[in-house]
Amino acid sequence: MAGGNVETSQRITDVLLGAMAQALPRLIPAASQGTMNNLLIGGHDTVRNKPFVYYETIAGGMGARPGKDGVSGIHTHMTNTMNTPIEALEFVYPMRLRRYGLRHGSGGKGKYRGGDGIIREVEFLTRATVTILSERRRFAPYGLQGGEPGAPGENVLLRQGVEEVMLSSKETLEVQPGDVLSIRTPGGGGWGKAEA
Repeated sequence: MAGGNVETSQRITDVLLGAMAQALPRLIPAASQGTMNNLLIGGHDTVRNKPFVYYETIAGGMGARPGKDGVSGIHTHMTNTMNTPIEALEFVYPMRLRRYGLRHGSGGKGKYRGGDGIIREVEFLTRATVTILSERRRFAPYGLQGGEPGAPGENVLLRQGVEEVMLSSKETLEVQPGDVLSIRTPGGGGWGKAEA
């Protein structure tokens, strides 16, 4: 199985919690982002004249819980990796972070709102090979008890920062200096019907 510890485990968690919600509807949270948004980048650093490889997982939205909103910009379930600070990434790798923040409005609406995902945009300063292994790009994280689903994620390549190319959830591609990769992670599902 490919991606068993990263992607498959996240989806199994969603399935199990969804099944348990039928038996324990007042105790189970809505679906969280359901992916680890794996990003692998490798190439040759022309400034340092050496090869480089970079791997990270990117946080997203946590599903709302009975009695509480979901948390925004957090790793959930099997994900326990730490955030890579912008300054550390830019110091060591031939990349620049153009944007890193919450994806406002991506959490599902409800009595308790799902947490928002993240937008992380990387500009490449050298040619590189990029591999993305992600989920929840077509099927949104579900809401529960009348809560709305969270927004599905998106992987977008901006060629030379201009031409927008929508990427699939699993992709390997070559990038050039000036290209920008935008990873927009899913929000968590909402819980309970929103009050009018």
